[in-house]
Formats: sequence, C-alpha cells, structure tokens
Amino acid sequence: MRLLAIGKAPGKAPEMELFARYARRIRPALTLAEFADGQGSPAEIKRREGEAILAALKADEFLIALDMEGAAPDSLELAQLLTKWLAQSKKLAFVIGGAEGLDAPVLAHSRAKLSLGALTWPHMLVRPMLAEQLYRAQAILAGHPYHRAGRP
Repeated sequence: MRLLAIGKAPGKAPEMELFARYARRIRPALTLAEFADGQGSPAEIKRREGEAILAALKADEFLIALDMEGAAPDSLELAQLLTKWLAQSKKLAFVIGGAEGLDAPVLAHSRAKLSLGALTWPHMLVRPMLAEQLYRAQAILAGHPYHRAGRP
C-alpha cells in the first residue's frame, strides 16, 4: 500500500514519527510518497499538485482519495471496505491533497473516496490518522484484540 501526499514533512516531526509507527505495522507496510506544495493561484496549485499525483500513480494501483465528500465509515466498516478494495486490486494507493484539496482529474480517477469526518484536520495529522485506521482495520480483519468495539 502507498500513501501519496502533498507537502513534505520534516523527518523528525512528531506527526511523521507517529505515521512511521503505524505504517510499519501494516502488512504490507504503508509507504509514503510526498510531493511539493503547488505554487500560484488556488486553481493552479490544485492543477500542479494533481498532475504530480497522477504522474506518480502506477497502472495497477486502486486509488482512494481522502476527500470531505467521501464515505465516512466507522472502523468496522473501514475494515469491510479494505477487504472489498483489496479484492479489486493488488495494490492500494491513498491520496491526501494539499490545502486547496484534490484536483478534479484526481477525484475522477479515484475508485473510492474516504472521509475522516466532517472536522478539518491539518494535512500532516491526516497521515498518521489514516495509517492508524488502516492498521486498526487489519487488526479487526485478523481478529486481533487491538480494536475494542464496545465501550467499557
């Protein structure tokens, strides 16, 4: 699995350390491809970032866009979606846009859209949040006790 993300984070940033912790637990490991923030007007920024994302996408990847208009599943539903997505492709690629969001061609190329909820999150925090949820989904599917569905 791969995560394509706009913005380059410093390697020692706490968000990146947290991302790395969960990315290593995922099987196969979640790798990260970072792209520079676009320059210019908001439309130009989205276009340039979108072109970089689409150029990096591999032909055999199933693209899942993190988008505020996407499905907002709970953890159990995400585990079911993960199973469905993996059955359709050998490789999953998640994409997080920049501050202007994802360009229309990237959204059109996406096979699925996923939302982490209605709240606005800093893009650098979305990376570890997604990685943790993917790890949680895999733990659910494996019957591992990491996820606790009930409340105490």
